[in-house]
Amino acid sequence: MLMSPETARFAVEHRNEDVRELALKAKRADGLDLPMALDQIAGWQTARAKLPQWAACEGIVYPPHISMEQCSSEFTARYKAAVARRIVRDNAEDTAEDGSAYPGTMIDLTGGFGVDFSYIARGFERAIYVERQEHLCALAEHNMRALGLEHAIIVNDDAETVLDRETAALIFIDPARRDAHGGRTVAIEDCTPNVLALRDRLLEAAPHVMIKLSPMLDWRKAVADFRGAVGEVHIVSTGNECKELLLVLNRETNAIVHVYCVNDADRLDYDYDPTAAAASATGRSLGLTPLPEKITYLYEPNASIMKAGCFALVEERYGVTQIGPNSHLFISGGTADDSATADDPAILGDGPRPVADFPGRTFTVETVTGMGKKELKQALANLAKANITVRNFPLTAVQLRKKLRLNDGGDTYLFATTLAGAKHVILRCHRL
Repeated sequence: MLMSPETARFAVEHRNEDVRELALKAKRADGLDLPMALDQIAGWQTARAKLPQWAACEGIVYPPHISMEQCSSEFTARYKAAVARRIVRDNAEDTAEDGSAYPGTMIDLTGGFGVDFSYIARGFERAIYVERQEHLCALAEHNMRALGLEHAIIVNDDAETVLDRETAALIFIDPARRDAHGGRTVAIEDCTPNVLALRDRLLEAAPHVMIKLSPMLDWRKAVADFRGAVGEVHIVSTGNECKELLLVLNRETNAIVHVYCVNDADRLDYDYDPTAAAASATGRSLGLTPLPEKITYLYEPNASIMKAGCFALVEERYGVTQIGPNSHLFISGGTADDSATADDPAILGDGPRPVADFPGRTFTVETVTGMGKKELKQALANLAKANITVRNFPLTAVQLRKKLRLNDGGDTYLFATTLAGAKHVILRCHRL
């Protein structure tokens, strides 16, 4: 039994209350494990926003708070499940006729709290959860049944041991990114288990392997490190925060890697050739497209685009222009009117429409100013507060805010950056 009836009842009755206040005022009672109850309340409150499907399921037992903070969100877990299903179905000769579960096995070699497993497992007839820690296995055994995953097999064992005796259509692995002292690690070889060392054994056990890695990792280096095994790279963000880097390894060698940039509903994908990256669309040099003479709209790429670094591809695909080297901001506009001059590309104009499906935020540009005192005074007149972003600019956002004497917030956005030709400018904008 993971939790006494008294503890479970207390957690349900008080789930909407403040955990810290409960810890101080709750009365002790026979059969009540108060620390356990508080963990359940805090876990449910986190799950309500992060894992609504789990929160809606009565009977789920949650781990301590830190595990809830570190586990996958429902968005990222569902995304991985969809990728897993597609990969296996696209490469399978024998698929379920009704489009339900694939008639094969998936193995999660690093089960943990079981969020990713619970979503991926639904796409397969047989699903094996592997975890070294016995208490997590007990938790998973209980929760998978509560979630209706009767076909889930819980195995308390080491990932490498299971690899010696099981085969599957798909293996999922999320190596622990902490060292023996609890410190955070990023490099693949420093994670546990070392999936680089296990590369061949993983691909012997399954034709497809999905690996979840730190979003801080250099994905191009990771592709190179796996020596031709990577077929897909998924850079997954939600709320414009990069959450996960997923690599899909295939048993067959992959000359071309397909890269997916995902941020909630935004999607961009393209082919990446590791052997000819310098000549690929992502490696083109800046400046093939001149700046428009009227800057009407400014575009800020989402977190996944920033992580992918496919800025020249964005120029090509969306018909926008990089505003300057290393700025990672894009603009669009129109032709010059009578007031435009050849050396001033920042003349605003009306008429052009913004890119409707740009993967990021779009702003209407009100004015563009240099850094001279008179220019700034005129451009920022009557402005008391603004949201400030700096890109390839000699001052930090804090330093610029102090210089301009502006408070934070409001509806106005200031982007400070450097144009091609090393001219420092500030674009005053409103969110479209």
